[in-house]
Parts: sequence; structure tokens; C-alpha cells
Amino acid sequence: MNFDQAIERVLSHEDGYVNNPADPGRETKWGISKRSYPNVDIKNLTRTQAIDIYRRDFWSRVHADELFGGVAYQCLDFAVNSGIETAIRYLQRALNVADDGHWGPITVAAAKSMTETDQIMRLNAERLDFMRKLTGWASFSSGWAGRIAGNLRYGAVDA
Repeated sequence: MNFDQAIERVLSHEDGYVNNPADPGRETKWGISKRSYPNVDIKNLTRTQAIDIYRRDFWSRVHADELFGGVAYQCLDFAVNSGIETAIRYLQRALNVADDGHWGPITVAAAKSMTETDQIMRLNAERLDFMRKLTGWASFSSGWAGRIAGNLRYGAVDA
């Protein structure tokens, strides 16, 4: 799985302009939030601009090129939905290493020592547990759980 394939999957979940006061991201388009990008004109953000942000700020920061393709997608999707450091920390939990949010040699070694299938399954389990504890779970659980269910389906194909 490369970035172009992964971002198409992510954007299938992240389309259109939304400004929901109950959503922690508040004003978003293509999954890019005003909260994270205060200097970006979110309402007029193009798909191409969003893809450029995801390649620069998300794909590279989750070290996707160092992961199995299926895990790279899962990590990117988690980062888009919950933040980059959160995605890295929960991947580290799935890999049974300290969840400090920093990519280093211990995380790399753990990722190389575990199968792609195990990483995908464990990461999605960690993600679901994380999301169940969020205050927005009551409002957004159906969509979040559905997204994770879809990612498990992708995982079955990818691994």
C-alpha cells in the first residue's frame, strides 16, 4: 500500500465541509480541522491541498514508509481521526512497547518482529478502546465504530 492508495481510503471517510459544535474537530473539510490548521481557509480547502497536508504532515510523521502497507494505512487513518501522536502511541501499545509517542529504534524493531495481520488487529483493538473512552462516544460511536469495522475489512484484504 502506498500513500496514494491509503489517502483514497481515508478521504472516502472525510469529505465535505462540516462545522459541528459537538465534534472535537469543529470546522473541518477533508478531515483537516481549523483547530489543527488555524491559518488554513478550511471552507475553501481543496482536495488536492488536503492531500498535500496529509502527505507532508501525517504520512511522514507516522513513519508509514517503515510499516507494512496495511499497517501504514491503519496508522494514517487513526492519525487523521485522532491525531498523529495518538496514532503512534496506540501503535506502540499494539506492538507491546512503551507508548511514548516517539518513533525510534525500539518501535521499529517491534514493528519488524510482528506480523502485519497481528499489528492491524491489535491496532484496531487499541483504537476502539481509545475511542470508547472519549466524551464524544455517545454522539459519534456509530460512525467511529463503523469506520473501524471498515478498517478491519481492509485489514483482511491487506494482510
